[in-house]
Amino acid sequence: MSKDGRAGARSKELFAAASKVIPGGVNSPVRAFKSVGGEPPFIRKATGCHVITEDGAALVDYVGSWGPALLGHAHPEVVDAVCRAARDGLSFGAATAAEVDFAELICSLVPSLRGGMVRLVSSGTEATMSALRLARGYTGRSKIIKCEGGYHGHADMLLVAAGSGAATLGIPGSAGVPGEAVRDTLLVPYNDAEAVAARFAEHPGEIAAIIVEPVAGNMGCVPPRPGYLERLRSLCTEHGAVLIFDEVMTGFRVALGGAQERFGITPDLTCLGKIVGGGMPVGAYGGRREIMEKIAPLGPVYQAGTLSGNPLSVAAGLKTLELLERDKPHAAIEAATTKLCAGLAESAAAAGVAWTGTQVGSMFSGFFCTGEVWNYVDAQGSDLERFARWHGEMLARGVYLAPSQFEAGFMSAAHDEAAIEQTLTAAAEVFALLAAAG
Repeated sequence: MSKDGRAGARSKELFAAASKVIPGGVNSPVRAFKSVGGEPPFIRKATGCHVITEDGAALVDYVGSWGPALLGHAHPEVVDAVCRAARDGLSFGAATAAEVDFAELICSLVPSLRGGMVRLVSSGTEATMSALRLARGYTGRSKIIKCEGGYHGHADMLLVAAGSGAATLGIPGSAGVPGEAVRDTLLVPYNDAEAVAARFAEHPGEIAAIIVEPVAGNMGCVPPRPGYLERLRSLCTEHGAVLIFDEVMTGFRVALGGAQERFGITPDLTCLGKIVGGGMPVGAYGGRREIMEKIAPLGPVYQAGTLSGNPLSVAAGLKTLELLERDKPHAAIEAATTKLCAGLAESAAAAGVAWTGTQVGSMFSGFFCTGEVWNYVDAQGSDLERFARWHGEMLARGVYLAPSQFEAGFMSAAHDEAAIEQTLTAAAEVFALLAAAG
């Protein structure tokens, strides 16, 4: 198979056809190659740490379906679990025994859910918008705090200074979102706890919740400063607000119990997605029992979903979490990520290319800038033209990275020594090209 992952004749043909019937030719903006140039390769299949394009290229994959593929693509035990579930029916819109097993396992693994409750939904966006509605219903307050560059799904109230695809495409908010929808959304820089304290002082008794990625992943991978999450916890406790961790990316990835386990901070509510569904579309939110009991049919906060907890997603998620608990791969995956990041930094330095690497567990990023990256403004200081060249040249050498500076990279248990060495060999060549180009 070829290593050149750039769109070939078949991908170009498919993209042309898709562009006639799908806006922009993609079903999610993050799949577009607008910010890096060229056209997206179309993926035919995936296995282990590789994706196979319609043009016949096998690529080392650091996108990992944008995070879920912690065990690698098409893990046989996960695939078998989904196939068994499918033979009994695709969905029922009714309660199943597997939902109970799944909910019990999630609650046992995530610190903020132990002794609490969880509600399954169909996406991370559903999880975050539902958690925020719940926080408002529980507190009787309207205002929420989010971080600049934090992406928590495409609900109206959250599409202001959003990261991820919105940052990649240069969209500051979104057309179609009325001003009233974001009137009660207060912005603060990520990693700035004193800005959060100031917001509480400006709006006493009005703030329902803070929603935050404990490790930012939608401005690239940006770790929390020491003491930052602890300060958010104390401020919410002091002011009677709900602390919501958006662990759609970090949940089960940076530790089995998520970022809250890794950093020892327990939020009031947690939003989950990606890995919790094992690659199938699923999300969840949960936390303290007295808060969760406000959800219908127990309480007055309404939230529903026809396909929530559908059997295929539950089967994939349940098996994935069981395998993570059984095999305990996190230490090995983190060590492999550390090796990759160290090699990238070494190659960049040898070539004289400005490069700031970040890593938390098996999440990582590289920014074409000098100095540390602690927030959205820092991330925006990266050389985006150089990133676009980097992305294209790495793709030509068989390495599939997210087509955006503002997305994290993800390692899996399937990334072996050969995959890492291929990546580092390609990176050394590309850094040299970038240095020569000036």
